[in-house]
Amino acid sequence: MADARLPREWTLQQIRDVSGDREAVALNPDRPVKWVGFGEAHEMPHPEIVLGFHDLCLVKPVDDDDWYMGSLYDDGSIDCWAAYGDLYEALRGL
Repeated sequence: MADARLPREWTLQQIRDVSGDREAVALNPDRPVKWVGFGEAHEMPHPEIVLGFHDLCLVKPVDDDDWYMGSLYDDGSIDCWAAYGDLYEALRGL
């Protein structure tokens, strides 16, 4: 299994400060992720970084600069429905 990672040049405390979630965590990216935004659901590229915020999360796929917001389920899977161009914007959107 891959280890949990933080975004380059971000600390966990900065992520918590911007998001307003004092319990935000970096999660293991080895999990299934689907895009369910519009139309049919489909598998997304493998996550490079997953940040958890209770039942919400932000996902940065490998070879993609966007961040995707989604629901984090008890089985570890994620359904994403929104995309953001940068991490700061995504954290403010939580």
